[in-house]
Amino acid sequence: MRPSEVTQRLQREVGRAIGEHALIADGDKIMVAVSGGKDSYALLELLTAMQRRAPVRFELVAVHLDQGQPGYDGAPLRAWLEREGHPFEILREDTYSVVIDKVPEGKTYCSLCSRLRRGILYTAAARMGCNKIALGHHRDDALETLMLNLFFAGKLAAMPAKLHTEDGRNTVIRPLIYCAEEDLVRYAEERAFPILPCNLCGSQTNAQRKNMKAMLDRLEGEHPKLKQSMLAALSNVVPTHLLDADLLTGLSAPKSAPDPTLDPEPARVEAGDPTRRRLPLA
Repeated sequence: MRPSEVTQRLQREVGRAIGEHALIADGDKIMVAVSGGKDSYALLELLTAMQRRAPVRFELVAVHLDQGQPGYDGAPLRAWLEREGHPFEILREDTYSVVIDKVPEGKTYCSLCSRLRRGILYTAAARMGCNKIALGHHRDDALETLMLNLFFAGKLAAMPAKLHTEDGRNTVIRPLIYCAEEDLVRYAEERAFPILPCNLCGSQTNAQRKNMKAMLDRLEGEHPKLKQSMLAALSNVVPTHLLDADLLTGLSAPKSAPDPTLDPEPARVEAGDPTRRRLPLA
């Protein structure tokens, strides 16, 4: 049966991310972190489909972390992994109690929860002989992170497609980084994934990330393709027009660099446009 339109679009975007950022190489053993949410299910399926037709050989192993949340039931996820024939391992670590104990009332749990989860996955990857860890962050996650850093951390940073950890033990890859969340929602509905709710994060309504998401959705409604334009901007950096003195050290300005502040109608640059200019950050 011919893949649906949204499936084909997601496969193209995953292939583009892998190609542009060299996310997968011959002989890789990749841990796919499967949380039980729509994004990680999609990530595992899309990588498995690519594995079948890729010109290089690589292994995939799904890893799910049971964090000890009250009411947790991972049986639907386990049954799905078994039915689909995915190699997998389920880890059990009670990070829930740690987060509840350490995070003051009224503060968001996400930061500490993600740090604990990440440490457990890094350790497991080393034990299992996985040289890469694939996470299900998508385009909207990257843009929300960009906005959070801009508004609240005073820095320009989003989510890289590939990240080498400081200790050199792991490489994190994000093959969904070009994929729109709305496409992943449709894909999950088509595939009827057995979604596991996150009762910890979902219980909080004051997370700033949710505010960034609502802001971006509202702006996208007013200006169609705004998110694609923002995504393109992350690959179209002009260091000479920023204020980071350390970044500018050693960089020579182009001979005829146009001042974008003088252009009343800047050109729209679509993500994936091969004509877009790319300048090195270092």
